[in-house]
Amino acid sequence: QVFPSQDPLDRADFNAVEYINALFPTEQSLANIDEVVNKIRLKIRRLDDNIRTVVRGQTNVGQDGRQALEEAQKAIQQLFGKIKDIKDKAEKSEQMVKEITRDIKQLDHAKRHLTTSITTLNHLHMLAGGVDSLEAMTRRRQYGEVANLLQGVVNVLEHFNKYMGIPQIRQLSERVKAAQNELGQQILADFEEAFPSQGTKRTGGPSNVLRDACLVANVLDPRIKQEIIKKFIKQHLSEYLVLFQENQDVAWLDKIDRRYAWIKRQLVDYEEKYGRMFPAEWFMTERIAVDFCHITRAELSKIMRTRAKEIEVKLLLFAIQRTTNFEGLLAKRFSGCTLADGTGKKPEVPPPSTNPFLEDETGAETDEIVMEKSDTDKPKKPKVPDNPFHGIVSKCFEPHLYVYIESQDKNLGELIDRFVADFKAQGPPKPNVDEGGAVLPSCADLFVYYKKCMVQCSQLSTGEPMIALTTIFQKYLREYAWKILSGNLPKTTSSSGGLTITSLLKEKEGSEVAKFTLEELCLICSILSTAEYCLATTQQLEEKLKEKVDTSLMERINLTGEMDTFSIVISNSIQLLVQDLDAACDPALTAMSKMQWQNVEHVGDQSPYVTSVILHIKQNVPIIRDNLASTRKYFTQFCIKFANSFIPKFINHLFKCKPISMVGAEQLLLDTHSLKMVLLDLPSIGSQVVRKAPASYTKIVVKGMTRAEMILKVVMAPHEPPVVFVDNYIKLLADCSTDTFQKILDMKGLKRSEQSSMLDLFRLRLPAPPPGGDGSGSLSLSAPTPEQESSRIRKLEKLIKKRL
Repeated sequence: QVFPSQDPLDRADFNAVEYINALFPTEQSLANIDEVVNKIRLKIRRLDDNIRTVVRGQTNVGQDGRQALEEAQKAIQQLFGKIKDIKDKAEKSEQMVKEITRDIKQLDHAKRHLTTSITTLNHLHMLAGGVDSLEAMTRRRQYGEVANLLQGVVNVLEHFNKYMGIPQIRQLSERVKAAQNELGQQILADFEEAFPSQGTKRTGGPSNVLRDACLVANVLDPRIKQEIIKKFIKQHLSEYLVLFQENQDVAWLDKIDRRYAWIKRQLVDYEEKYGRMFPAEWFMTERIAVDFCHITRAELSKIMRTRAKEIEVKLLLFAIQRTTNFEGLLAKRFSGCTLADGTGKKPEVPPPSTNPFLEDETGAETDEIVMEKSDTDKPKKPKVPDNPFHGIVSKCFEPHLYVYIESQDKNLGELIDRFVADFKAQGPPKPNVDEGGAVLPSCADLFVYYKKCMVQCSQLSTGEPMIALTTIFQKYLREYAWKILSGNLPKTTSSSGGLTITSLLKEKEGSEVAKFTLEELCLICSILSTAEYCLATTQQLEEKLKEKVDTSLMERINLTGEMDTFSIVISNSIQLLVQDLDAACDPALTAMSKMQWQNVEHVGDQSPYVTSVILHIKQNVPIIRDNLASTRKYFTQFCIKFANSFIPKFINHLFKCKPISMVGAEQLLLDTHSLKMVLLDLPSIGSQVVRKAPASYTKIVVKGMTRAEMILKVVMAPHEPPVVFVDNYIKLLADCSTDTFQKILDMKGLKRSEQSSMLDLFRLRLPAPPPGGDGSGSLSLSAPTPEQESSRIRKLEKLIKKRL
């Protein structure tokens, strides 16, 4: 591995015999044996020389190593000595630097201490002089000078916090605190003298002394400022408590305007008389208004609890409207910065509203509801600033909003009854094919009323009343779905058609009449369109309700059940349309199964039953399509459901056509192809605008009708030899059900004995079930691939063209 070699002699598995045989493979090669021996001997001598040289070269290696190690140790000792010398010199240099800088450091410390001492002495002189002046000015009530001086003294005193252990400094600090306490008590006494708490007559008034006193109060303990504000506001609103006592006539809700008119006059009076006395940063006007709101809220709550039976809906809404107007006026006039202060309890402000339905009060009741998806593409209106005063008074009405909720429950019940009566009086909507199915006007009226209630209630409260209103909404959405929509769907009865197979067979082509009239078809489509509109609008209504309600209550708003109700109405409407068209085609399919297909002698044009089916489709489908023009997806559902209903029924009637001759099978194959083409064109049949059918629908028709065509192809195939017939059946139909195979044999008209042998052979030729399968007799093979399906369709079309 260390010295790779290609020489065979160096190999680990060297074999001398094989090596010699390789050198002398034949007898003739032995002629040069001497030459080979000489070469080997020469190689041996060279190897001996190399070994000898290497051995001699290793004799002096140990002595050379010891000498090199001694030299390295000497070099290390010399290096260690040099490092020690350098370290000694560095220590001597450091000592010299310390001796040089020692005097400089002492001078720096002395300068810094001297500067601090001078500054502290200056502060001490200022503090001592300031305290003396402060005490003198306090006795003379020179509040203007005191306000500036006191702030300076307090600031200087902060520099002596670390010297409080010195008796003289501690004494000055105590004198400052005593002066502050004396100022606070003196200012409170001055305000008490100017604005006495007892008596209705104000003996004092605004003065420069009180104005300067307010400036001093800004510097003193905040409790002094709060006490001044509290006493002044209490004295200012004392008249309000007397005028609007609970036993006064003006205290009831019908005269709530007088409360707000009174505070407006008081605020104007305050601005004129006392506006300049208090500093602007005290926001006294706003504080008076906020305290008025708290008092009013408490008083209204108390009087409404006492006279709860006298509260009517109109009176309650009147009071709430005036109160919210007043709160809006406060929001325009004040910033709400005092609501978080300790002077008053901050009202519970609801989360900001993002409901685009919130509009001006004058237009909120008349504007139509706007819940279209296109609104999301439009630029949104600028967000209205939040009202910090919202609910500061109107919150007291929330416990009594049950009166409003009960009123809306009653109004909505009457509205639903009126919708029912109007529908019975006016009858179903007139068919208007050109404009498509119209949404019932009562639907728009209902949601317009919902919008009005939602906006109105959200202005009153965003808490539990909104949940109660949502419950009312849910109740009448269900009632609308069942009474107006489901209740007016045409009823299907077994005797409504009055048609029998015999009569249909005797009637001429095109004389059959569908179960539902044109008006009934239009009514079903109109109800379907209305339910679809209600479904979409209810979903958006749920989103808007969640935007209006408090965040903690959002999970309790769920209109999924109501949306499911409208989905059921839509499904029932589509099912009625499918049943109507399906029932109209039943007599034709029955006639097909009653024909004597073994007696058909030649293949002609499509059979009369096919013409009858096509006629019914052309009569019903264009009406349904035009009336569902606004809801194309539900028209597609109608087409899919009809195909899923008609095609299996057609195949079942096909199995009843027995026995069938070869010509009869060819005729049925032609009829099947004609029906297939009609069904593929079903979504746009009778329309001037040709539109490609949806892929999902086309797939269903192709799969179902191709199965019918394959059944007929199997019937047309000869049953001899039986093995080929069975294999052909399994290949074409991919159906391992013995029942289906039995039906095919019945269609061919085979005898029971032949059928028995065929069935035995069929069971033997069935492919083995996959592992884990149930092994049932009705096991189906995998569906043919699209390529196989299209190939069969092309072969079938060629066969039909050939027959024609």
